[in-house]
Amino acid sequence: MPIVIDQMNPETTALIVVDMQNDFIAPGAPLETRMGTELVPRLKKLIDHARNSGMSVIFTTHAHRRNGCDMGLFGEIHPPIQDRIGLVDDSPGIDIYPDVAPQGDEVVIKKHRYSAFFGTDLDIILRTGKIETVIVTGVTTENCCHATARDAMFNGYRVAFISDATGTYDYPDVGFGAIAAQEVHRVTLSVLGVSTAHVMTTDELINKTALSAADHTVVK
Repeated sequence: MPIVIDQMNPETTALIVVDMQNDFIAPGAPLETRMGTELVPRLKKLIDHARNSGMSVIFTTHAHRRNGCDMGLFGEIHPPIQDRIGLVDDSPGIDIYPDVAPQGDEVVIKKHRYSAFFGTDLDIILRTGKIETVIVTGVTTENCCHATARDAMFNGYRVAFISDATGTYDYPDVGFGAIAAQEVHRVTLSVLGVSTAHVMTTDELINKTALSAADHTVVK
């Protein structure tokens, strides 16, 4: 049976904004992801709701040291990483895109692999905050967002994956035919919806957390 989340308590929920950084989102960026740019208004709406309702908001940015010592096989997979023109630590490219930038003391986690849990202190931060449910947004649907959602579920968190606040890019033909970004996105959502998360829209998420907050107020 697929995972179903009926309501969410904002006090035990964290919104994770995955890799909405300049190198993916800014026009002309070395790893520009057009679906990521298109989802910015919806993500901004969701971030505003999370802040107003009392959720934790956590950002990730994918970064590698300038000398490439932590890139592993990413250099073979992504030429901009190999050429050190994208995802370089301490460069403007790893800063969160201004329209959805962190505020106050909101955490930004630097990661070196797809998953926001791999080699980071994200799990420690979530457990310290008594988080039970995580909301996954950002780019790319099938890589960093997917990997983060999977690891969240593996670590015992309930996962809401936001269908219209995640996005990806077109895939070239590597022997199986080229795949349009929307198709990559659709198939990944289908897989996640069966195996890992409750896939929902921004508005559905807002409605669920609003209902839960209202119930919590009544109980108090």
